[in-house]
Amino acid sequence: MGANMARRLKDREETIVAVYDRDRATATHLATELGCEAAASPARVAELANIIFTVVTDDAAMRHIFSATGTESLLRHAKDRLFVNCATLSPAVHSEVETLVTQHGGRSLEACMAGSIAQARQGTLYLMCGGLPDVFASARPLLEKLSAHLRHIGQAGEAAKVKALVNMVMNCNTAALAEGLGLGAALGLDLTMLRDIFAQTGAASRVLETDGEDMQNRAHDCYFSAAHAAKDSGIALELAKTAGLAVPLAQATYDQYHRLVTLGKGELDKSAVSELTFKGRNSP
Repeated sequence: MGANMARRLKDREETIVAVYDRDRATATHLATELGCEAAASPARVAELANIIFTVVTDDAAMRHIFSATGTESLLRHAKDRLFVNCATLSPAVHSEVETLVTQHGGRSLEACMAGSIAQARQGTLYLMCGGLPDVFASARPLLEKLSAHLRHIGQAGEAAKVKALVNMVMNCNTAALAEGLGLGAALGLDLTMLRDIFAQTGAASRVLETDGEDMQNRAHDCYFSAAHAAKDSGIALELAKTAGLAVPLAQATYDQYHRLVTLGKGELDKSAVSELTFKGRNSP
């Protein structure tokens, strides 16, 4: 996602000065393509750039790159910088980062993404933003180059709550679709016919469009991993726990994705949840 966002910004005549990835080869390849520096650390990116986009895996990774004491921390050069943080994280972490950045003289905005790798490349993401209104306003012209839909949700952490719910419902829909198609296959139904009928009835969903054929054909090249689905459903479950609300469908979906991860299939696309519901597939 981050690489395609960088490509998109370069296409829109923004200057990319540095990229960083913990996989040095990945960073070097992308930097060569973009004509910029392959930074040796997050701190080096912040040293060179005025606006820094972060796209990381989870809460632990985010805390690591914004560590107040880390020698590689982005905070070493936070003064007068704007950090646009795009990962799906716990809302509290986005709030923590805003506090740390502000304490070090910078500005922070969460810009939670809904969309695919292709949409990142095309600049058609849905960006849900959280942070101070003036920070959002200053970042808006740049974010419009990455998005077809751009929305300020509220203070830091609020956009992360919305994104957690988006992914919770998406994951539930994906798991339900896997069960519907798995049962259809077990009943001997033509799955192409079944998907067509789903699309024209109350069974329609966005994941039917993106994942239905892949489930049928066992094509699980990764666009959004099962491991990320488990992580994001887990964030939503923690929010529900805090709110004192039972969400049994979300819990069942989390359990399915957690099972995939346990089986060593976490790096497959989220469509691989169908491997647990189709008879004769490699599920225990």
